[in-house]
Amino acid sequence: MPEELPASKRPRTNGDSAKAIEWPEDAVTTEPTTPIDGQKPGTSGLRKKTKVFMQKNYLNNFVQATFDALKSDGVTVEGGTLVVSGDGRYWNKVAIQVIIKMAVANGVKTVWVGQDGLLSTPAASAVIRTRGAGFVPFGGFILSASHNPGGIDEDFGIKFNCENGGPAPEKLTEKMFDNTKSIKEYKICKGFPDIDISSPGINLVGGKVTVEVFDCTDDHVALLKKVFDFEAIKTLIARKDFSMVYDSMNGVQGPYARRVLVDELGAPESCLMNAVPKEDFGGKDSPSHGHADPNLTYAVELVAKMGTNKTGEKVGDGAGVPDFGAAADGDADRNMILGKQWFVSPSDSLAIIAANAACIPFFEGGLKGCARSMPTSGALDLVAKKKNIPIFVVPTGWKFFGNLMDSGDERYFPGKPTYTPFLCGEESFGTGSNHVREKDGMWAVLAWLQILADRNKDESKPLVSVEEITKAHWKEFGRNYYCRYDYEGVDASQANEMMERLKAKCAELKGQEMKGMKVDTAVNFEYNDPVDGSTSSNQGINIIFTDGSRIVFRLSGTGSAGATIRLYLEKYEKPLGNLDGSQFDVVKPLAQLALEISDLPRLTGRDAPTVIT
Repeated sequence: MPEELPASKRPRTNGDSAKAIEWPEDAVTTEPTTPIDGQKPGTSGLRKKTKVFMQKNYLNNFVQATFDALKSDGVTVEGGTLVVSGDGRYWNKVAIQVIIKMAVANGVKTVWVGQDGLLSTPAASAVIRTRGAGFVPFGGFILSASHNPGGIDEDFGIKFNCENGGPAPEKLTEKMFDNTKSIKEYKICKGFPDIDISSPGINLVGGKVTVEVFDCTDDHVALLKKVFDFEAIKTLIARKDFSMVYDSMNGVQGPYARRVLVDELGAPESCLMNAVPKEDFGGKDSPSHGHADPNLTYAVELVAKMGTNKTGEKVGDGAGVPDFGAAADGDADRNMILGKQWFVSPSDSLAIIAANAACIPFFEGGLKGCARSMPTSGALDLVAKKKNIPIFVVPTGWKFFGNLMDSGDERYFPGKPTYTPFLCGEESFGTGSNHVREKDGMWAVLAWLQILADRNKDESKPLVSVEEITKAHWKEFGRNYYCRYDYEGVDASQANEMMERLKAKCAELKGQEMKGMKVDTAVNFEYNDPVDGSTSSNQGINIIFTDGSRIVFRLSGTGSAGATIRLYLEKYEKPLGNLDGSQFDVVKPLAQLALEISDLPRLTGRDAPTVIT
């Protein structure tokens, strides 16, 4: 247990005394347990049905396995500081109290918790990196299943972020998983009192342990104000011919949206949609059916308000439609960008931000590196090539960007090349930079508002729209028509069989002609990390045709039950070609070819995708 702090060193907040809480029983209890199958973290942590997490010892086993993995890696857990918060979904508050009790039993001296247990995933990264003196915590537990529905019958999740603010690397998650397979006991302080996390303040428990509850928005907003020119964006928002809406989808983003857009930038309160966090993200009776996923399928209220349909096509004459719209997912790391009757695909959004990065103060000195996940379209590559920016193609999962951001940092990878300032993104509505080590939904929105502000400095001229910016980009770089088909809840054995068959087909596909196209390469994607030298195999089937078209198959690690097969389709059109087609129509021939190659309908019994984005 941590030693009692002398009075002179006990924490204070803004000159106020810490609240002293009695702790009559400080003994650590070692509870016997047995391994529980299936606790292998995916690309974004461990996700299961909420009721699975609520089973005896399920959460406890995973948390203890994490502490044990950290200690074996030499991380200073004892006497250290830990962040614990989440996206506000059902059972978060209960889990937070359990983790605090276990953290204290494992020697943690200080625990930081966002008010009401809320921290968006990017905000959690910001807290780890910037709160106080900076880089104070050894890491944090983020309780989130991201865009997956919340509720007692829905999904729950947990992941650990390290001292750099980024997701645990594979070498650590493998240790965590190994520990779950051999665990025999966990530590907990049963007598440690539950902490009131409903209001900010410092709680000094038994004179030994500090639990600090703080405003969940402060650190993230302070960091964003260093990245962007808020005054320029404020001027844009004040224009009489500009209007916007932001849909937080009843996830954790609500308080951040209000703080940034209304309090800091002066937007009217009416611009906020679904800005109250709810444990079930609105539930099954809401327009999104409780699925806080910012895409054309689930963000139905925003899509309708922006004058488009679920395929991104214009509906009506546009009268009364806002000039800018955006949405966030449950934990606020994802984003969707729309203009008046105009949908911006995530891959295009990433490329457009890269092409206009100079107008963002954080990038004024120029980008030194950029990256995309392998399934993401090659639109970013075209910008990087023209601007001579080093570009990397990595597996899906934000943790793979982290090494590139930390390359050259004396704390992590001294002597390696430096790639910051750095920009990166994924086709799954995730975009961000090296200001944190997570994708950041609010960052992406502010990046677009900064670009719009830069293009609209002269208020006497008509507003340059999101659509005009996008089309100008295509005319310069060409257009990567792009679409993703998701087949959710597929039987895992069927999904794995399909992928194994595709792996075996790769060698024979090369050079084949199909529907007038010739296969250039077909590989099971493998990533050799240039920073730490690690290799990540089996990251998806990548089929590339000689005309630049692509078909990609990958199994997703973000679901809580069954398997999700993701099929990615891409067709490139040069700047002088047809740039005004529907992405869904343009890639349909590729989709049909992909189904024939994979035999997906026969092997899975699925004749249509669950979601098309």
